Amino acid sequence: MEKWEKETSEANKNGKTVVVNFSASWCIPCRQIAAAYRELAEKYCSSILFLTVDVDALAEFSTTWDIKATPTFFVLRDGRQLDKLVGANKAELQRKITGIAESNTRTTSLN
Repeated sequence: MEKWEKETSEANKNGKTVVVNFSASWCIPCRQIAAAYRELAEKYCSSILFLTVDVDALAEFSTTWDIKATPTFFVLRDGRQLDKLVGANKAELQRKITGIAESNTRTTSLN
């Protein structure tokens, strides 16, 4: 929880969008999309903060997010939910992340 607070606070302060992956080690779809999630994190780490929450290790915290299936991805900005994706839909996850990155670039270039 301490790490969550520190990371999200820093992201908010720097105007970064946060993508949170709620997953579980035993979840086959979570393992299937993990490599794609890591690749996106490496590609867009300069403008987006990527976090992973293990729903078993942080069960109480995950419950507050009303996680009903894994993986579940949340997109947050300034502490508010902008978007949500339930399931291991690689194409949709890539589309959402690419859209966020492009939006962040347009926002940055206008300032």
